[in-house]
Amino acid sequence: MTVVAISDTGCGIPEGNMGRLFEPFFTTKPPGVGTGLGLWMVDKIIRESGGSIDVNSEAGKGTTFTVSLPSSDGGTQ
Repeated sequence: MTVVAISDTGCGIPEGNMGRLFEPFFTTKPPGVGTGLGLWMVDKIIRESGGSIDVNSEAGKGTTFTVSLPSSDGGTQ
């Protein structure tokens, strides 16, 4: 399994949005300023590849997305 974690030190994701991050068309942007498909597509591609994506966020401290994908050799490296 290959694991990559991407973190920032931004404002974090509000708790009320955490359960909706991977919903198609969910966005916090005003109407007409985004489609809200980015994370939905990322999640779909990763899951179709046999992997997973997890998110951990804390208000005022930042967010970490962790992507796990099967190793190309079929092993558990």
